[in-house]
Amino acid sequence: MTSREKKAQLRAERLGVRDSIAPEIRIEHSLAMAEFGGDAITFEPGTIISGFLPIRSEADLRPLMARLKARGARLCLPVILDRQTIVFRELITGQDLVDTGFGTRGPGPEAPVVDPAVLLVPLSAFDADGHRIGYGAGHYDRAIARLREKGLVPRLIGIAFDCQEVAHVPFEPHDVGLDAILTESGYRQFRG
Repeated sequence: MTSREKKAQLRAERLGVRDSIAPEIRIEHSLAMAEFGGDAITFEPGTIISGFLPIRSEADLRPLMARLKARGARLCLPVILDRQTIVFRELITGQDLVDTGFGTRGPGPEAPVVDPAVLLVPLSAFDADGHRIGYGAGHYDRAIARLREKGLVPRLIGIAFDCQEVAHVPFEPHDVGLDAILTESGYRQFRG
C-alpha cells in the first residue's frame, strides 16, 4: 500500500469514527477544548489566530475562539477562494458571515486578508509525533507554504477528538507537522 493509499484509508476510518460521535457529546468535547486551550495556547495580545467554524462533525471552536479573543487575540477564518487557495479574513464583531465554499462560512470580501501567527487546523487523523492527515485537498499545506514564503512561521495547532489519533501517520518530506494538538483530553505540545 502506498503512503497516499494508507493516508486515504486512515482518513476514511478516523472521519467515520468522528462522525459517529453523538452531537451532544461533540458539544461537551468542544467545551472541554475551550477549557484546556483557552489558557494553554500562549500568545501576545494582538496576535492573529485563525480558527474555523465547524462543518460536518468537526469540533465547534466558537467557545475557544471567544476565550482567545477575550485574552486579546485578533481572530480570522479561512476562506476558500478556489480549489487551490484559501486566504484568512479577519473576523470582526458584528460583520455578517457569508458562504465561502465547501459548506463553510466566513467573513466576506470586505474583510481584511491577514496573515495568522497561529493556525488552529482541522484534520482527519494525527499521531503522537505531531504528524497529521488533512482532508485531502491540501488547502492548509499550500496556505502554510505561502506564509512561509513571506518569511512567517505560523504555529500549527491541530484540532481533533481523541478518537482521531492513530499509531502512525505516513510522513513525507512535503508534509507539515503540528506544533501541538488540542483534543477534549487536553493540550499536547510536540515542538516549539
